[in-house]
Amino acid sequence: MPLGVLAAVAGAFAYVGAVDPNRPGHYPLCPLLYLTGLYCPGCGGLRGAYALAHGRFGTALRCNALAMAGYVMFVALWALWFTRAARGRDTTPPAPRRSLRWALWGLIAVFTVVRNLPIGSVLAP
Repeated sequence: MPLGVLAAVAGAFAYVGAVDPNRPGHYPLCPLLYLTGLYCPGCGGLRGAYALAHGRFGTALRCNALAMAGYVMFVALWALWFTRAARGRDTTPPAPRRSLRWALWGLIAVFTVVRNLPIGSVLAP
């Protein structure tokens, strides 16, 4: 199962790496940005994935720092999952604590608000 997930993620990154999101017409617009002019937590994520697929880590980080942190977290958790599966251990993930879920939602909310403020313009895509 970990290899299937890796194949799916690699395929998605290959597609984004081949189809430039900086050129209009390939991907849908963000509805929140289109309707309100505000950046959602995912705005810039495709451009960041495109930059990451082309080895431009600084550009990827500037496009969406939260998405890049999520990609790093995914790699770490996937490696742990793969290692446990390869050793024949239980791969059922533990249920996250409520406090961890609240902290994650809080981080996403703060990131979203700050990137839409003048002081947080460095986080805007």
